[in-house]
Amino acid sequence: MPKLSPRDIRRKIQGIKNTRRITNAMKVVSAAKLRRAQELLYASRPYSEKLYDVIRDLSAHIDSQTHHLLERRQERRADIILITADRGLAGAFNSNVIKRTEELIKEKVSSGVNVSLILIGRKGYQHFSKRDYPIIKGYEEVFRKEINFSVVKEVGQMVRERYANRETDAVYLINNEMITRVSYKPVVRTFLPFEKPESKGEDYGIYEFEVDKEEFISKLIDLYLNYQIYRAMVESNAAEHFARMVAMDNATRNADEIIRTWTLIFNKARQEAITSELIDIVNAVEAMK
Repeated sequence: MPKLSPRDIRRKIQGIKNTRRITNAMKVVSAAKLRRAQELLYASRPYSEKLYDVIRDLSAHIDSQTHHLLERRQERRADIILITADRGLAGAFNSNVIKRTEELIKEKVSSGVNVSLILIGRKGYQHFSKRDYPIIKGYEEVFRKEINFSVVKEVGQMVRERYANRETDAVYLINNEMITRVSYKPVVRTFLPFEKPESKGEDYGIYEFEVDKEEFISKLIDLYLNYQIYRAMVESNAAEHFARMVAMDNATRNADEIIRTWTLIFNKARQEAITSELIDIVNAVEAMK
């Protein structure tokens, strides 16, 4: 590496300071977005859990053999819904959930299951579209401003029809999920068939249906599955902002450390330059005597 002059070092320090301003601004923006995303997340969780409780209670009245979303069959084909971010600069946020998806694909393929992908988020689509994976459909720019609910309904309808038409035997949903306010991890859930909980002796009571009970519960399950996709996207969105905030905070800290290091190098180079100039002056004075 060629020796840099004090002027070159000063320019390098200024460039690092400019980068630090950008990373610090991105950290502040992500922190603000994270607060809003967490408010939406914690508001959606109780509704999702209560909806699941209602379906759990009512599903006791439905024979799983007569409802296609409750039917379990031998798994020969599987669809995986993967939710990633549209942007990077979020540390290992996208790479971790993509890695978990690839692990699940290898696990299924080794068991003789044919796997197809539905990709929500530009990063996941970019990764798998460059590789030899069967992709049913990819969605990009779904987290630009607000979560695109039309994507939720389209994906939900698509996988339900594929399951009903026996084009797939199972559907899995993978996304990053907030575990606490300061941590997240990739989570894999069985999306279809709908997992009907085993009865543990609870008293479900006697329900009277004014409409066809199978049709009613079918619509309720459709609502729950759509909301499950929506909640997964909300979870992923909140985790993304948290991951980006942490990544930008680390980048800002690293920039501070690099600035300190290069400042020491600059001071040393400047001292060497001043010493060299003084020696030249002294030598010139001695030569004139």
